[in-house]
Amino acid sequence: MRPTATLSASSSLNYLFPIPPSSSSSFTPTPSLTNCYFHPSTKKFSSLRFKPNKRNITRSAVSIEKETPETERPITFLRESEGADVRARFEKMIRDAQDSVCAAIEAVDKGGKFKEDVWSRPGGGGGISRVLQDGAVWEKAGVNVSVVYGVMPPEAYRAAKAAPADQKPGPVPFFAAGISSVLHPKNPFAPTLHFNYRYFETDAPQDVPGAPRQWWFGGGTDLTPAYIFDEDVKHFHSHRGERRGLGGIFFDDLNDYDQEMLLSFATECANSVVPAYIPIIEKRKDTPFTDHHKAWQQLRRGRYVEFNLVYDRGTTFGLKTGGRIESILVSLPLTARWEYDHKPEVGSEEWKLLDACINPKEWI
Repeated sequence: MRPTATLSASSSLNYLFPIPPSSSSSFTPTPSLTNCYFHPSTKKFSSLRFKPNKRNITRSAVSIEKETPETERPITFLRESEGADVRARFEKMIRDAQDSVCAAIEAVDKGGKFKEDVWSRPGGGGGISRVLQDGAVWEKAGVNVSVVYGVMPPEAYRAAKAAPADQKPGPVPFFAAGISSVLHPKNPFAPTLHFNYRYFETDAPQDVPGAPRQWWFGGGTDLTPAYIFDEDVKHFHSHRGERRGLGGIFFDDLNDYDQEMLLSFATECANSVVPAYIPIIEKRKDTPFTDHHKAWQQLRRGRYVEFNLVYDRGTTFGLKTGGRIESILVSLPLTARWEYDHKPEVGSEEWKLLDACINPKEWI
C-alpha cells in the first residue's frame, strides 16, 4: 500500500504486488509472406517479417519469483531468520486486520462467503487473497495481504518512492508487506471503500554498494460514493478527525518518526476501517433505487477503474515488479460503464457528487 501508497484503490496495493516484468527487444528482419515491399532494381516484391534477435533482447530486472499455490495458510510468510522485528509484527497486524474485515463483510452480507487463495514463493514471502462476489450486499469485495521479497527495476522504484523521473537508480533489493482492499456494494447509495496499509524496506541499489538501507510506512483509507449523504461522509471522516475531500486519509514515505510509533499508527488506521465504514453500509444497503441510479453508479465505477489502472501508485508498482495479476486486479468492480463526454444535469444529485470530487470541501 507506501504512512504506503495505494495502495488505494489504491490501490492498492496484492493490489499490492503483482504481472510479469515488461521487456524491450531489438529485432532482426527476416523474410516472411507479409508486409511486402518493392525492389526497383529487380522489379520484384519481397516480404519482411520481424522476429526477436535473442542475442539483443533486454529485460527489466526480474523482481519477484513466480508464486506457488498452497493448500493451507502458513504461520508466517517471512524467511526463517526473521521473526521478532517490525516485519513480523507488521505481518501479524495485516493478517489480523484481514480476518476482522472479512468477518464484518460476511456478517453484513448474511450468506456470501470469501473464496481464499494462498500462495508462496520459493525464496520467501507469499500472500492470502480473499474475494467475495455476487453476494446479497456486495458486488465484489477483495481483501488481500502479501509479504514480498524481490528486486525493483528502476521504474518500479520510482513508482514506489514517487522518485523524480530523472532519478535512475540501479535494481534495488526490497522487502514489502501490506494489506489492500476494495469493497464494491451493489446498492448505488452505498459507497465503495478502498484501504491499504504497507511497510517497505529497501537495500542499497546494486550500483551503489554501501548506501544506507531505507524503510517507510504508507497507506490510506478512502470513501468513493456515487451519491452524497452528508451524514455518511461526516461519520467516515470524524472517525479519525482527518479528511481529504470525499477521500479520507493518506500517507506515504513516512519514516521521520520512531518505527514503533508509526507501526502503532498504521495499526490504528487499519483497525478503524470496520467502525468507520460498516455502519454506513448497514444504513444504505437496502435503500430503494432505480435504473437511473444504477447507471450513474456504473459510470462512476468506470471512472474508478480509470484512476486505479492509470494513476494509482500501488497498481503501478505491482505491474512493474511482476507477481500475481489476480491479486492486483481484485480491486476492479465486476461491472462498469463508460459514456463519451457524459455530463450530469447541473443541480442534480449526480452533479453534486461530481462537483464535490472536483471542488473538495471540508466535511467536518
